[in-house]
Amino acid sequence: MSFQIGANDDLDCVERCLRGETAAFRPLVERYQRLLYAVALRMLGNREEATDAAQTAFVRAYQKLRTFDRRHKFFSWLYRILVNECLNVRRNLRRFQPIDPALVAPDDPEAGVEQAELRQAVETALLQLPVAQREVVVLRHYGDLSYHEIAEVLHVAEKTVRSRLYSARQRLGELLLGWSERP
Repeated sequence: MSFQIGANDDLDCVERCLRGETAAFRPLVERYQRLLYAVALRMLGNREEATDAAQTAFVRAYQKLRTFDRRHKFFSWLYRILVNECLNVRRNLRRFQPIDPALVAPDDPEAGVEQAELRQAVETALLQLPVAQREVVVLRHYGDLSYHEIAEVLHVAEKTVRSRLYSARQRLGELLLGWSERP
């Protein structure tokens, strides 16, 4: 399932909301809540903090809806609010809290443990990436956005997205597998 940014639908919801139809914000929440949560989870590494950050981003977006520049995509604006919230949460963290491992599959406990360990290793490695690299990895591999969509969301050139993604993959390879293409 590919994620599509519905700019026209989003603008319609924003306009209706600004005219006093508060229920018009609900489709925006429904459209983006899973993606925002996924991004927050990868940035923060904690389910509860990710839930709180995503909810706070929606609340802030609703409160500041009048400041939204209609020349840009709503998701790009909302995404920036979420990233800022995640950065604030990370600044306020007193200790590292790893993501809870997934429950072991009852039919094959050994495979479930291996999968949980691999998932934990990937999550830990992601949290070690610089924010700019982590963003492109999360949007590409967890949000299923195209390079073009990522460039629009982050307000950077597609070439920059490709470069950051390459660097992020290199670093993840070093962290997870101990390999490097560098001489």
